[in-house]
Amino acid sequence: MGHLDNEIVSLKNNLIEMFLLVQKQLRKSIKAMNTLDKHLAREVLVNERRVNAEELKIDKDCENFVAIFNPVAIDLRFVFAAFKINSHLESIGDSAKGIAKFVIDMDKVYDEQLVKDLQLAKMYEMADSMIEDNVRALSTDDSSQARLVFNKDVELDNINKQATATVAAYIAKGNTDIVPLLNLISVTRRLERVGDLSSNIAEEIIFYIEAKVLKHDKIKS
Repeated sequence: MGHLDNEIVSLKNNLIEMFLLVQKQLRKSIKAMNTLDKHLAREVLVNERRVNAEELKIDKDCENFVAIFNPVAIDLRFVFAAFKINSHLESIGDSAKGIAKFVIDMDKVYDEQLVKDLQLAKMYEMADSMIEDNVRALSTDDSSQARLVFNKDVELDNINKQATATVAAYIAKGNTDIVPLLNLISVTRRLERVGDLSSNIAEEIIFYIEAKVLKHDKIKS
């Protein structure tokens, strides 16, 4: 394996570590919300500095890769994709941070039935599985694995669209503590955002592997 190939493997491994870092942040933030664990929520906020530092490091590695190796073809596509994937991963970290901030402001655990009606557990599980799909796709250069993300994103969008009506119905029953409910809607928005970002990452992985741009496709097949 040549020096260029070694650098690609190293950069890919660093990206995968970034995937795992933001996935862990998301998992902690959801667990903190479900259990009202403010210590865990604050841990997410502290670790956000590490996410930001990793983003800067990977960006710098990408810049150095281009400057040193002047890559072409699939190697050039990889480094372009890596830049964008890195940015999307940092944004997933921001979503986890946003959820953690809501936890710190919470006075009590959300109503169990409301959380069930909002399908928050399903949203989280789908968002988490989309990260897993992209990790496998990047690790194995398997674009078919990345394509699994798109249908999950559609389902996440559909669940998110129902959130406002679900909370409105809950308020109509006499529940008037509005601010926590608005925060809960924001949690669903952040999980939906993780789905959007994961779809963007899947597009970049497909671009890298297949030299196919899906950004403006209505249907990703």
